[in-house]
Amino acid sequence: MFLSSDFLNITTSPRGGLVGFDGERAANDQAGFFSLARNTVPNVSLGSVELGHVPMRWQHDLFPKHFHDKMYVCHDGIRCDILGPDPDVSVRLGRLEKALTREDEFITYIARNMERARGFHIMMRALPRILEEHPKARVIMVGGNETSYGVESKHPKGLRGEMEEELGNQVDWSRVYFVGRVPYPDLCKIMQLARCHIYLTMPFVLSWSLLESMAMGATIDTSDVAPVREAVTHGETGMLMGFFDHDALAAQVVDVLQRPDDYAHLGPNARAHVVENYDFKTRCLPEHIARMNSLLPATKQIRL
Repeated sequence: MFLSSDFLNITTSPRGGLVGFDGERAANDQAGFFSLARNTVPNVSLGSVELGHVPMRWQHDLFPKHFHDKMYVCHDGIRCDILGPDPDVSVRLGRLEKALTREDEFITYIARNMERARGFHIMMRALPRILEEHPKARVIMVGGNETSYGVESKHPKGLRGEMEEELGNQVDWSRVYFVGRVPYPDLCKIMQLARCHIYLTMPFVLSWSLLESMAMGATIDTSDVAPVREAVTHGETGMLMGFFDHDALAAQVVDVLQRPDDYAHLGPNARAHVVENYDFKTRCLPEHIARMNSLLPATKQIRL
């Protein structure tokens, strides 16, 4: 039997991942045990499978050690053949009157939902300094206003409403575009036009958008946490900084915008890294098929 899992809190400890990471919104006493309970099925399943799969080394190491030899690490894969840089990209979004191009100085932030697990509150707190120190900069925020993971905001308008209330008139909101969830083709174009792409996450499963943005040659500022460090090397394929340090994030983004030539190597290096290690056709699919074939007789093996 073969088991593929994106679960990450399969662990003998009731802490780890999101649980206990954010001191600003401390988890309740039941959070860790709930995390264990929600992973009961894959935990039990691993006892009977011949081979298990996880997409990241960090996730692999969170499983109990007696399962480690039964699992292999390989990402699902990114379609680098269809995801790449486009210097002539343009996209028209929502209330914007004209199509956006690489000539515009846009910073992008993308998440399924604008929530704490994906650093939305840190991104928002970085906005005042970014917009003040780089007057031409504008920001595109992609994502819903719900909570997929972790603690929900108690504000009636969700975390976005909470942060807008906290920041008030410190931010020039006319330069910040909340576009909600967008069709995938537009999402790709947004990544392609970014002067700087911000990806933030607590220790959790990586968003595909990080690897996709790397495949498209984005200059990335991101969180210095274990899962991200598997994909991003500081100063080579992106820039890492402490998750909670919104001032450092703002300073780094401003520096990228003001000295683009000093960071011009990051995008091409990021793409090369993803092509080598995460490409679906040339790296990940062959590995998955080889692993599955190892469980099958020769007559039933999958052929590419």
